[in-house]
Amino acid sequence: MLALLHTEKELCVCELEAALDIIQPVISRNLALLRESEWVESRREGRRMYYRIAMVPDWAQLILRGLAEGGVAAKALKAARARLAQFEGRPVRLTRRVS
Repeated sequence: MLALLHTEKELCVCELEAALDIIQPVISRNLALLRESEWVESRREGRRMYYRIAMVPDWAQLILRGLAEGGVAAKALKAARARLAQFEGRPVRLTRRVS
């Protein structure tokens, strides 16, 4: 989840559900834990909550980069990104995505 958020910059729960093939309650619980530990932050847009990696210290950025560049099997991350690209229910964001 962290590697995917790091590469995609910002995702809502439905996008994470499609990409990771995990049910919504599990994703929401993991996001709550990540939010409590200040790894991710969220913003509301309409009915949806969008999540992105929070401003974390340099050492945490190194961990995130390591996850995205090999800590998570490249095949698994590529498959998650492919499922996300094929997800027809992706919401249209009203505001610009975080870069």
